[in-house]
Amino acid sequence: MKLLSRSEEIILIAIWKLKGNAYGVTIREVVSQLTGHDWLFGAIYVPLDKLTRKEYVRKFMSKPTSSRGGRSKCMYELTTEGKNALKEMKEIQANLWEGISDIALD
Repeated sequence: MKLLSRSEEIILIAIWKLKGNAYGVTIREVVSQLTGHDWLFGAIYVPLDKLTRKEYVRKFMSKPTSSRGGRSKCMYELTTEGKNALKEMKEIQANLWEGISDIALD
């Protein structure tokens, strides 16, 4: 089992939430909303490259858009391996937090 880094996990969740509209700008927006912090593009693209190499994410070019002067966007989507990695992380986190009440953290 390969554990995801926290940033990889957050980015995979953002891609899943974007459902077909995941590219650098939208991923950054969702990640910032989810975490409550602004993320630099480098903090998005470095993990995206790692996730692509691990085959958790598939990178492809969109059709050219008029809003970008006829240029394409680099789009991202989760692969089956990426979905499985997220499921695994969710189970691990549930196991980690099991038995710890909110009161214990006060």
